[in-house]
Amino acid sequence: MKFELPRPVLSILGLLIGFGLYALANRLAEPWQSLLIGALFALLGAGAWVYGRSGGERWIQALGALLFVYGLIRAFWLR
Repeated sequence: MKFELPRPVLSILGLLIGFGLYALANRLAEPWQSLLIGALFALLGAGAWVYGRSGGERWIQALGALLFVYGLIRAFWLR
């Protein structure tokens, strides 16, 4: 038997984790702050892409790809 959390529960957990990590990353000095926040966006995008691929949801894959690219741009160019 495979255990899966419902989407609303996953969404709430994801938001709590995301806001917590973002708040911790904001305490760092530059350039580490931008690098870590960019890496978090890139990881979120990669996770969303994998999740969308496993469920066959193309819009989640597209959102994941956009988040991944934004994370890379944020980490290396936007400061």
